[in-house]
Amino acid sequence: MSNLLDEIEAEQSLPSRYFGLSWKRLIQFSLIVIFSGIYIGIILFGENSLQVLLNLEEYEVFLREEVSTLKLQNSDLQKELFELNELDPDNN
Repeated sequence: MSNLLDEIEAEQSLPSRYFGLSWKRLIQFSLIVIFSGIYIGIILFGENSLQVLLNLEEYEVFLREEVSTLKLQNSDLQKELFELNELDPDNN
């Protein structure tokens, strides 16, 4: 019985023995894993990534707040300008 197991073990290739796969399947599986990892890395950290999207959304919020602040300042300055124009007799 031991001789039979030794023969079967000797006939099986390394990937077949450890992973139950042929060399071809092991290489295909490895390439799929590698390219999937690269793709996910690009999605998370590339030029058009999730990180860039979150940073741009944060910057958009900042710019909207800045616009609101500047609109308030502008309205205050316009009010002051109109008040000064009414006090200036040369403008009438």
